[in-house]
Amino acid sequence: MRPGRISKVLAAAAALAVVLSACTGTPPAPNPTSASPTATVGGNVTVLEAAPFTSFNAASVTGKTATNTRIDAATHSGFNTVDSDLKIVKNEQFGKYEKVKDNPLTIKYTINDGVQWSDGEPVTADDLMLQWAALSGWYNDAVLDKNFAVTSGTAYFHSAGDHSGLAQTERPVISDDGKSLTLVYTKPFSDWETVLGSTVSIPAHIVAVRAGLADAPALSRVLESVPKGDPAKQTRPDPTLRKVADFWNTGFDSRSMPDPTLALSNGPYLVKGITADKELVLTRNVDYVWGAVPKLDTLTVKYQADPDKQIAALEAGTADVISPAMSAERVSALNALQPAGVQVQLGSGLGFDQVVLNFKGALAAPDLRQAFLHTVPRQPIIDEVAKPLDANAEVLNSFVFAPVQVPYKESSASNGSKDFAPGAVDPDGITQAKELLKGAKPTVRVLYNKDDAERVAQYQLIAASAAEAGFSVTDAGRNAKEWVAALKSGAFDVALYGWSRNPAGSAQVPQIFRTGAASNFNNFSNTVVDQLTDQLALEPDEAKQNALKMQIDKLVIEAGYGLPLFQRATVSASGEHVSGVAHSPLEIGPWQSIAQWASVK
Repeated sequence: MRPGRISKVLAAAAALAVVLSACTGTPPAPNPTSASPTATVGGNVTVLEAAPFTSFNAASVTGKTATNTRIDAATHSGFNTVDSDLKIVKNEQFGKYEKVKDNPLTIKYTINDGVQWSDGEPVTADDLMLQWAALSGWYNDAVLDKNFAVTSGTAYFHSAGDHSGLAQTERPVISDDGKSLTLVYTKPFSDWETVLGSTVSIPAHIVAVRAGLADAPALSRVLESVPKGDPAKQTRPDPTLRKVADFWNTGFDSRSMPDPTLALSNGPYLVKGITADKELVLTRNVDYVWGAVPKLDTLTVKYQADPDKQIAALEAGTADVISPAMSAERVSALNALQPAGVQVQLGSGLGFDQVVLNFKGALAAPDLRQAFLHTVPRQPIIDEVAKPLDANAEVLNSFVFAPVQVPYKESSASNGSKDFAPGAVDPDGITQAKELLKGAKPTVRVLYNKDDAERVAQYQLIAASAAEAGFSVTDAGRNAKEWVAALKSGAFDVALYGWSRNPAGSAQVPQIFRTGAASNFNNFSNTVVDQLTDQLALEPDEAKQNALKMQIDKLVIEAGYGLPLFQRATVSASGEHVSGVAHSPLEIGPWQSIAQWASVK
């Protein structure tokens, strides 16, 4: 990370990354392969990943990559996971967490006896205390400039996650026996269930020793003594906390096999060896009994950036599991290999494509926004763009819910999205647009990524339909390196891009739709939506969160914010020598089913 850059902002970028051609979409039911009668316990499976492993700390700014996150999931565990239906699944074999109070929101985490790091040391509340310190930004007193560079003060931990939830907590309290940690929120927080402890990856006792401290309890005493940071009352950096944070930030980064103490596991697999930029070998953690016990003895992870070469390796039998970048041609190529025993796991991911309108400029008037949206040919976009990737693709009718989520059906039926005709295939949509335009012929700039074939096709369909209604359309597309900057600078009237949803929780909604929010790129502002997003950020009850999100969904569409288009599909594939590989919409993809993978002889 460039010196002076603080993690909170980069965290928001990581959590709300604008997705390009590889947007992931919404999860249907998982599609596991059928278990072969010759599947056995033990054996090895070879997996291809696009980029090399670089860090044992996937929560840091330098360590947050897809490959690192997948290895982290295979080697660590925690209090819960999110399944393919985007539901939180508790792992009470690891420990328990409970809401002690609603006011103030108080959560108690307790780790079970026997849960341990691979060096034999127990996982304790000291590990949770360090995780809270790193992910909360609680000690920072830095002042940032408009480019998020530190101009004064100190930013300690550089975590690739949003601090907004844990920043609103008091300093945690560790129980006398070191097994429990109690966390009190100064304000309620919607995503309290997943913000801490879902995965516990960094051993406090190792960080303590590397920072010159005796042990993990000594590290916790440091975290208990340093005051909360206040940019209005900056102080000298605490030298011990600075050492702790510096090591947390980059001390676990490594492209080759490091000192074994930096590769500790508390999950189903251990990192046995790394050959820099070539391969990583995982071996089963024989002590792991606090979760689903895996079937394989080893996994060999190799790297291949070229998706087509990944498919060739699967065909040749030199790879067993791949998850290449999505394209219609690659799905076709994988399907062609099914007679040879290849299994294809295809389904929606977490990302979706959308049309977003700028509330300043040519479409500032509500009638003009409504007119443009009536021209968007959503069904032709599905037929020509989405279905070649996923034959089951359908028009998406919600900005805040994925189709797999229970509230989607009710929200999509009431939010007004279905009032917008599919455009070119329905003359009524063009007619309505012409009536709203009243003879006007506004010029609109349409921004999109010209290096994304799917976005190019979307632009062409939308431009033709809008022109038929009377709009003068300007192609404002940019290449992959330039279009995001144009989006952030507001150089558009219409933008075609995607979001990757958070797998669980509600914190992302305020970050997009609140006035002036970091990911509000189109100058959308609505006082009622602001009030609802403020309530949502503070609402810990899921049912009440859903009710608020349905109101927001309706207000956003009524205001002419834009229209959702479709969920992006993701694909993985497995060869004849492995069974149990399943589709997952999550960032870790097929690795979510790793406990079911088995070698087939």
